Amino acid sequence: MRHLTLPQIERRLTVAEGQTILEAALAAGIPYPHSCTAGRCAACKSKLHLGQVTLKPHTRFALTDEEKAQGLILACRAIPEGDVSASWLGEAPADAASPPQGAEVIGIEQMTHDIRRLTLRLDDRARFRFTAGQYLKLTVDGAPARPYSMASRPDEELIELHIRAVPGGRTSSLIMSALKTGDRVSVEGALGSAFFRDAHDGPMIAVAGGSGLAPIKSIVETALATGRDAPITVYFGARAERDLYLVEHFRDLATRHGHLTYHVALSREDAAECRRARVSEAIAADHAALAGVKAYVAGPPAMVDAVQAVLATQGVALNDIHADSFFTPDNM
Repeated sequence: MRHLTLPQIERRLTVAEGQTILEAALAAGIPYPHSCTAGRCAACKSKLHLGQVTLKPHTRFALTDEEKAQGLILACRAIPEGDVSASWLGEAPADAASPPQGAEVIGIEQMTHDIRRLTLRLDDRARFRFTAGQYLKLTVDGAPARPYSMASRPDEELIELHIRAVPGGRTSSLIMSALKTGDRVSVEGALGSAFFRDAHDGPMIAVAGGSGLAPIKSIVETALATGRDAPITVYFGARAERDLYLVEHFRDLATRHGHLTYHVALSREDAAECRRARVSEAIAADHAALAGVKAYVAGPPAMVDAVQAVLATQGVALNDIHADSFFTPDNM
């Protein structure tokens, strides 16, 4: 029998065979900071105080050899070998997710060939609290619950989600083929640690790929709503022009807010007012140094990894990169 002690909240938990520190904490209802759960984003980086762990594979950007030597681990990759004690780094975790509640679908809009915008009115909006950049779990009758990031601001009454169709996916296929306005769904949240750090008043860079634009939209619009005047740079990367959406929305934001700049990069075709490049290449070409910048990245894992590598090379501290890799579970 293995035990995990979390001194920050004075909790002692039982850890099952093969279970990670993060899995044990979440199973106990503890909102341990995390995001990708795959060793890519560093949101669950923690200090191991006592005991030994086996670390499952992870990227070197999420946890370096130097950090390991200092006793740091990734909770989502760390399997205790015996009794352990560990603490997460940085901010305290967000509030525990509120219990599931019902919601009404009041809007469905096709944004691209494979992305729809879903607008929900929650039964008890006051009970659902989230920070820009977080996600909820959406349950549609007849399909398993799936995570989707909020694209709306935390102060807005309605909840906006961007749903990407996954070929063969049970949940997304049902949403695309059968869900209609007036239907009832269930939501649970909020979750995720790649959220907006409003205490940072310096420059900010936000990078989105595909439906990763949802949390980036929430973060950028929330930052603008706070009245901050530090530079905000937004990049949207896609393969082709048909994958783009909300371009005019962000260009309008850039027109109205002089400290906001917006760039679009297409990796596989040319299009007017768009750069032909991977979004990571565009960032590298535009910036010689980015030290002191707070970065938010959301989208496909390969894009997130490439962008994190560029940001680190350009001087962004690893603890200033908040990334959300949009993994696609089986039957999404």
